[in-house]
Amino acid sequence: MAADGTGGQTKPKPHAVVIPYPLQGHVIPAAHLALRLAARGFTVTFVNTESVHQQAARALGVDRRGCDIFAGARGSEDVRYELVSDGFPLGFDRSLNHDQYMEGVLHVLPAHVEELLRRVVLDPASTCLVADTFFVWPATLARALGVPYVSFWTEPALIFALYYHMDLLAEHGHFKCKEPRKDTITYIPGVPAIEPHELMSYLQETDTTSVVHRIIFKAFDEARGADYVLCNTVEELEPSTIAALRVEKPFYAVGPIFPAGFARSTVATSMWAESDCSHWLDEQPPGSVLYISFGSYAHVTKQELHEIAGGVLASGTRFLWVMRPDIVSSDDPNPLPEGFVAASAGRGLVVPWCCQVEVLSHTALGGFLTHCGWNSVLESVWAGVPMLCFPLLTDQFTNRRLVVREWRVGMPIGDRGAVFADEVRARIEGIMSGKEGEELREAVKNVRATLEAATTHGGSSQQSFDEFVDELTRRCSER
Repeated sequence: MAADGTGGQTKPKPHAVVIPYPLQGHVIPAAHLALRLAARGFTVTFVNTESVHQQAARALGVDRRGCDIFAGARGSEDVRYELVSDGFPLGFDRSLNHDQYMEGVLHVLPAHVEELLRRVVLDPASTCLVADTFFVWPATLARALGVPYVSFWTEPALIFALYYHMDLLAEHGHFKCKEPRKDTITYIPGVPAIEPHELMSYLQETDTTSVVHRIIFKAFDEARGADYVLCNTVEELEPSTIAALRVEKPFYAVGPIFPAGFARSTVATSMWAESDCSHWLDEQPPGSVLYISFGSYAHVTKQELHEIAGGVLASGTRFLWVMRPDIVSSDDPNPLPEGFVAASAGRGLVVPWCCQVEVLSHTALGGFLTHCGWNSVLESVWAGVPMLCFPLLTDQFTNRRLVVREWRVGMPIGDRGAVFADEVRARIEGIMSGKEGEELREAVKNVRATLEAATTHGGSSQQSFDEFVDELTRRCSER
């Protein structure tokens, strides 16, 4: 400790070790949370996996050994950057070998994290661990190190509540059953009536022995041991759910966690090189372009992709389509129907990746055909763009419920294995030029105003974050 000039000793700065789950949709909000903590006087150590780091470096076109993803974001903030192995060689295709990779996240990664934490946690009295809720070790490791565990939840409070009460779902026969019940679920604390098909995909499955189920079960055992939960949501959008969760433990709704000014991030979190779409968008009429993206991780089948492509073509609408190189499989880099690009020449642009917040913010945008990842949902609302919802896995089905049923800022489009070109065409026409589109745009303005109010001075998310920082700073200074 340094002297304070009066003969005493100053307290060390609070130190937050931030560890995101090694998927881009989790890394992005964690990186911006790290910057917000650093701006409030924390020393932050951000821990990335070597694999995620390598992808980000490759996207930037720089050598991974000299890459620091926070290099463009640091002002006076004290942000340190550390890497940890996930247990697999860098050349291992994690997307193609999902289950094997998840086994490593479950069994191998924790030992590497513990080794790193024992090196970077120099003063347990002033340190806290901010780890993604989906990890299987945070509460156990935090106790071993003698530091508080802050569980960072990157999805809606609704989904946290459903996972937190898996035992109730099982007890009532809606989960862990050979033939789960199909009646409405009305007994989860703080959750309005929800249909079984609106649950996360993992809670709809009858085989609960998969590696992902084992991760979820262990992660929520650990979440029960969290000292605090930070959630990337807004209290006004999920009031009853958040109130019920606060009965369980300190739960802070601090979202939406975006880059400053909702602009291109100064932190290099993209795992693919971003195409500059601004010139093409500048040439399109206002509100005329449908943006299509299925996120950074989930896959679609070739048949689903062909039906959606057929509907896009038949609609005649202008579109910007992000076709991630591994959207179907790492082995099939050109999955669009033959002749699609030629048939849509002049009104469509297909790119491998882009800066989503820049695209959604452009005046040419009129709609977003999305997989309903939570980051995408929040970004679309903030940009005032209504959604066509085609969820693919995990939380996306439950996010669709929020978008379509509760906030009424989007429409459903097909379902896994049951999406057809005619419906896609009709939905696109409805959102881009029909009365439905006008109603959705009006509704999305209102929800955006709620997000904006929450993040301004005195707003619920800003107050919640202030309370969290004050509590954590006090706790670190008293130990």
